[in-house]
Parts: sequence; C-alpha cells; structure tokens
Amino acid sequence: MSPTRRCSRTACGRPAVLTLTYVYADSTAVVGPLATYAEPHSYDLCEAHGERLSAPRGWEVLRLAPDPSTLAPSNDDLLALADAVREAGRPMVSATRSPGDPQPVVGAGRETGRRGHLRVLTSE
Repeated sequence: MSPTRRCSRTACGRPAVLTLTYVYADSTAVVGPLATYAEPHSYDLCEAHGERLSAPRGWEVLRLAPDPSTLAPSNDDLLALADAVREAGRPMVSATRSPGDPQPVVGAGRETGRRGHLRVLTSE
C-alpha cells in the first residue's frame, strides 16, 4: 500500500483529503476530492487548510463536494480484485496437452524479457 499523502502546507503533517488546482485562465481555484495521483501543479490539503482556503482578490473559489459512493471501494471493486488474484494464482494448463502427458510444473518457464523488476516468462 502506498504511503498516505500529507498536506502541502508548510509544517502541516496532517493527511491530505482535498486537492487544490488553479485555473489561471478563469481566475479560479478549484478545491475537490483528493486526486488519485499527486500532480506537479496541484496541491494536496488537509481538511482544515482546505476549508480555510481563500483566493486572491478577483478570483473565485470553486468547491467540489466528493461523491459519497466513491469514498470507499465498492463490493464490485473488491470482488474484481479477488477474482484477478485467484486467476493469477491458477496453474497454466496447455490446451494441446495429451491425456498421457505429465502435469506441467507450475512456475517453470524461460525468461524472454525484463522491464525493471518484472520478468516475461514463456512456457517450455
């Protein structure tokens, strides 16, 4: 699990729950739910700093309320993740295997590529 993102305000160590983004063309500051990924031109804020935020004179602050249904993972998300883990853990069985052939060894394969810490394996 990734570490909790912290508030961008100096000396604030509280967890971030909101994201602030500036729309310079419209002179608008947008405060909304915490973004999925930290972006270079946005700021993560704790609840206290998000509520107290004010914009420069002439600017508008637009506050987007989070959708309550997206705050926690849904059962569908959890079931899909569990199914993916189960599928990845199943041994691969070749469709061209004859009934008399020995059972393939799970995990046996030849490395054909590598990208960072990930390896591509092919069945032998």
